[in-house]
Amino acid sequence: MSTTTQILPQDAAAAVLVGRVWDPETQGPRPVVVRGEELHDLFDVAPTVSELLEHDDVVARVRDARGTRSWRLTDLMEAPDDGDLSHARLLAPVDLQVVKACGVTFVDSMVERVIEERCAGDPTRAEGVRAAIAAAIGGAVGDVEPGSDEARRTKEVLLAQGLWSQYLEVGLGPDPEVFTKAPVLASVGYGAHVGIPEFSAWNNPEPELVLVIDSAGRVRGCTLGNDVNLRDVEGRSALLLGMAKDNNASSALGPFVRLFDDSFTLDTVRDERIRLRVEGEDDYLLEGENHVGRLSRSFERLVAAATGPHHQYPDGFVLYTGTLFAPTQDRDTPGQGFTHKPGDRVSISSPHLGTLTNVVARTETLPPWRFGVRSLMTYVRARSADTALAASGTAGGAA
Repeated sequence: MSTTTQILPQDAAAAVLVGRVWDPETQGPRPVVVRGEELHDLFDVAPTVSELLEHDDVVARVRDARGTRSWRLTDLMEAPDDGDLSHARLLAPVDLQVVKACGVTFVDSMVERVIEERCAGDPTRAEGVRAAIAAAIGGAVGDVEPGSDEARRTKEVLLAQGLWSQYLEVGLGPDPEVFTKAPVLASVGYGAHVGIPEFSAWNNPEPELVLVIDSAGRVRGCTLGNDVNLRDVEGRSALLLGMAKDNNASSALGPFVRLFDDSFTLDTVRDERIRLRVEGEDDYLLEGENHVGRLSRSFERLVAAATGPHHQYPDGFVLYTGTLFAPTQDRDTPGQGFTHKPGDRVSISSPHLGTLTNVVARTETLPPWRFGVRSLMTYVRARSADTALAASGTAGGAA
């Protein structure tokens, strides 16, 4: 039996949490706010989370909302991810926002990317390459500020050792790696499957803090994310990043967006510790932690790299901030490290944001992704018209 403590932040009573629910009655997504054990409809406040976050007074609007419909959170937590649209379930807590991601924002993950490149996607070579690279650079760049004079000097040393790579460039250079992780509306939420394509034999979860940003570039809140990664594909060539990162159900977000308010701000999560737990059907257990405080670049620098005079997002965007954690623990064959198996239960949690849980499946076996932007716009128009008609009828009756 599910309990809300399995999904909500430790200080849930003080948190302003918004998300999305699939509503089988109207056959579409509804923005919601968490109130205790229930989720209350926000559609009449704003039909999309993107629009909701455009309001300067979003926290007050959410707190004052008195939606007439609600769902029990425990029921939604137990809903199966089987493609059946006749039951309510949790969705990713964002909708029209573009899903962006930063890579190589921690030295540990930078080293792992270099390993992937040196292995050319072959996991059997990882252990030896890891040892060689760690001996050369493991402790040499951990405290170096990217783009600094010290970083440039470190680059010269690594070049002389023949160890330079494109990953060290974005790890130490002036510009971070920012890429598009998933199309609009493609991300999955709590309880959904995350997909690993049949063509990948070396892959892993990436537990991350995800910033939620409006069209003006303001960070309005944050959530948890799993930036599912295909290590063998990216290791073959960085030009295959799209193939490695963007597949059906490869982006998981949730469980909710926690809005910033007087007691919860961007500074609150600068030192957040994000825990990862992978439980396999083969009794395998993997645990790790992503310490956000060790980011090599500030949140502000990452956001500025993604948006500004050079790039705007009229519907806002979300930004995966990268992960410190790279799973190197052997699962089957010694020296080959970790890779997913279907049935793995992946839980990503933090004190202020709750727990995002998903189960791994082969991408090709999942229900096709069909509800896109056109479907959402059609739904919003129809439901908004219904609301306006009902309101006019009530007003006429009252007169």
